[in-house]
Amino acid sequence: MAGRFEGNHPSGSGSGGGPPTVWVTSQQAHVAFFVRSHSRPRSSVTSNVMGMTTSASVPAGPEGAIVGTVTDRLVDANEQYAAAFTDPGMDARPVLRVAVVACMDARLDLHAALGLELGDCHTIRNAGGVVTDDVIRSLTISQRALGTRSVVLIHHTGCGLESLTEEFRHDLEMEVGQRPAWAVEAFRDVDQDVRQSMQRVRTSPFLLHTDDVRGFVFDVKTGLLREIDPA
Repeated sequence: MAGRFEGNHPSGSGSGGGPPTVWVTSQQAHVAFFVRSHSRPRSSVTSNVMGMTTSASVPAGPEGAIVGTVTDRLVDANEQYAAAFTDPGMDARPVLRVAVVACMDARLDLHAALGLELGDCHTIRNAGGVVTDDVIRSLTISQRALGTRSVVLIHHTGCGLESLTEEFRHDLEMEVGQRPAWAVEAFRDVDQDVRQSMQRVRTSPFLLHTDDVRGFVFDVKTGLLREIDPA
């Protein structure tokens, strides 16, 4: 997936005749991210990146570019974040008493898409946003220990699980000599999979609150949610 950038693309120069944007890319062909050098503070650049890896080394870019692994970049960003961080003084219980279960897809910015602020909700994410045993575990703790009552389930258009089958597990077994205990949870009909996830939440004996469970499909091209009728 291509990144989303604010400011000048790395192939161009900075505005006003200034020095060109400094950038780095990963060595993997399917991943690219661009950041400005910390030695040249200017307008911020943000990107959404799919398939980031902590082991890929990052080659040196133009003079002043960050050199190191993707994890090095994240740790460096955290140091800057922590330098300006102040304790928000929040309780661990979500303010809105809601848990959101969604796909891990890098194109979903849940807080922005749902108008959420820090401390508002629990977010539980996995491949596909499907309700698995581990999601039920998290929801049970969320409700019983931390007071949430509502559950929002979010799948999205163009999900990678639509292109997989349970043969994925067989392929892994052939490669590593061990069959995974977990199911791929692949699907062809995203609406029906949302309905299945809603049913799994509503019928779980471990959850205290199953009266406010709603499911949606997020359109990655428009940013809109489409609610799915559970019937």
